[in-house]
Amino acid sequence: MPGSGRGHPIPTRPPHPDKEPRMPDPGSSPLHASPPAAAADPGAPVPAYTPGVLPGPPSVPLPLPAAESVPLPDTEPDLALERVLRGPSGLGTASLYPGRREEPSPPAAVEAPAEALHIPGLYYHPVSEPDPARVEEVSRRIKDWAVDEVELFPDEWEGQFDGFSVGRYMVACHPDAPTIEHLMVATRLMVAENAVDDCYCEDHGGSPIGLGGRLLLAHTALDPLHATKEYQPQWAESLHADAPRRAYRSAMEYFVQQATGSQADRFRHDMARLHLGYLAEAAWAQTDHTPEVWEYLAMRQFNNFRPCPGITDAVGGYELPTDLHAQPATQKVLALAGNASTIVNDLYSYTKELASPGRHLNLPVVIADREGISDQEAYLKAVEVHNDLMRDFETEAAALAASCPVPSLLRFLRGVAVWVDGNHYWHQTNTYRYSLPDFW
Repeated sequence: MPGSGRGHPIPTRPPHPDKEPRMPDPGSSPLHASPPAAAADPGAPVPAYTPGVLPGPPSVPLPLPAAESVPLPDTEPDLALERVLRGPSGLGTASLYPGRREEPSPPAAVEAPAEALHIPGLYYHPVSEPDPARVEEVSRRIKDWAVDEVELFPDEWEGQFDGFSVGRYMVACHPDAPTIEHLMVATRLMVAENAVDDCYCEDHGGSPIGLGGRLLLAHTALDPLHATKEYQPQWAESLHADAPRRAYRSAMEYFVQQATGSQADRFRHDMARLHLGYLAEAAWAQTDHTPEVWEYLAMRQFNNFRPCPGITDAVGGYELPTDLHAQPATQKVLALAGNASTIVNDLYSYTKELASPGRHLNLPVVIADREGISDQEAYLKAVEVHNDLMRDFETEAAALAASCPVPSLLRFLRGVAVWVDGNHYWHQTNTYRYSLPDFW
């Protein structure tokens, strides 16, 4: 995944009049706190979900026009965003929160740890520390899996594996996971994706030369080959040939046991997007091409974190119906969430990549090269790009929540927002991997 290589106040751009509501002060994230009490009218019926029709005012027939965003209501626009952040409430939704208390306490103020990295002007929501007991257990189990089940890394890479802190990462991103095993589904996939990135693309033997063939064979560990009886055994044996394929095969086997068929197919599609992004970046490296800024952003919409928040329902133990997931409005929210999360990675890993062999493309580097500005100016502009993506994500999620208040969709949107916040928390607090440039 992108996480393997990609660690004075900034003037903000004027707000876009068609992109309201905005949140000038993001404040702390309410997503990791106890959900609030039921809505003001707890007896109000929850709109029924009918396949093919989005409920809510007004009802919208499927499909939504791909080129349009769902408008927010003219009145009380902040309520729609609040709905995304708190998740569904009211009659029939209590089962969505197994740990909900009858009288939840108000969320405490959240601040980033003092030792955390701080990018001035960056728009984000601080989150509570992830449950330490869960972090410890997930960390123990994932290392056992990596060492004993898939032989993921040689002994000399153990420190790097531990320093990745993947248990803390996944617990922060999925606080609503009902069990440790649900968390492990996400954790194995995250580790496997990073193994492919590191060993095929990046600094543990990766190369752009021949990458397409390696990725294709690895992808068959996610999307199985169906060959003739003569050749099927040879393919099955190939899945044990290297660490990335062993990790993909095993992680996917665990995932399909937990997920529905449509969730598994959705994940395969998102991983194909990821691999396409890897190939575009590799092609540019082979030709020593620096893309235009918009071209780089197009590549990063594919080579990004999208597969991770995309499984938030599977990790949460429920399913977002396929036709709701496939809506252009839902897809836009997922794309913006992945894009914002990935630019966070570009910002925190900037100095790490500068210190690595070769030339690494990231948003500040591309902006500096293509727009002819200093490294400092380019980095600060990349922060602005991230902030715009974050606010657009929240705006589009709020619009979708207002137009389609289906409990499963509201919970999914909330889960994606949680993942975005948890992803930032991990980057900000992982000082083993990341440091910041001296630009302030």
